[in-house]
Amino acid sequence: MTDSNPRTRLTGVLLLTSLVAMIAGAAIVVPSGLTLNSAGPDAVLAAVGEQFGLHLTELTFDVLGWLALTAAGLVMSARSAQAPGPHLVTLAGGLLAAAGLAGLLHDAGNLALTQLAADPTAPAVVTVAWVVLLTAKWAVNLAGLLWVAATAAAAVGVPMPTGLRIAGAVAAISGLAAVALPWTTGTDGPTVALEQLGYALHLPIMIWYGALGLRYLRNR
Repeated sequence: MTDSNPRTRLTGVLLLTSLVAMIAGAAIVVPSGLTLNSAGPDAVLAAVGEQFGLHLTELTFDVLGWLALTAAGLVMSARSAQAPGPHLVTLAGGLLAAAGLAGLLHDAGNLALTQLAADPTAPAVVTVAWVVLLTAKWAVNLAGLLWVAATAAAAVGVPMPTGLRIAGAVAAISGLAAVALPWTTGTDGPTVALEQLGYALHLPIMIWYGALGLRYLRNR
């Protein structure tokens, strides 16, 4: 993807936007204790209620990040069929867009918590919050899996320097480890520390797509 096609540059802008927005969201979540762990729905409702504005701010950044990722995937998959490796590029773009949609589903669940947190003592609210949290957690796990698959397909099919291709493979392995983490916790679910480790393991994928986006912008 080193041509002068405007869609190439648009993909670059969208990938960089996604990177900045997601890092901004994570920078709010981690220090504020808004990780929203499904193991403690009552504590989550209390945290959201106490930091309502901060929760919505983080969600805004996260939604922007996943929206930009979805759009980048759609633009990538719509590239000219004359590009090298068109089928893998289309696959990578489609998987990236699917990851973005799964991420938006995750955010929809977290947004629903704002309404539940408004009346945490209402009947069955804690149970409903647990279901919403659990669904949201597995939605973001699905998003991570699709993101890993998209990264692997892009590293193989998108024209790029060998060093960036190898970095993509390493990032995909790191992301796969993040996706596997929740499966190691059995029925207890991941702890807050484990979830934060998952964020760290996904970071190489985010940075790699940022580097890819920057390359798209520079190669005009």
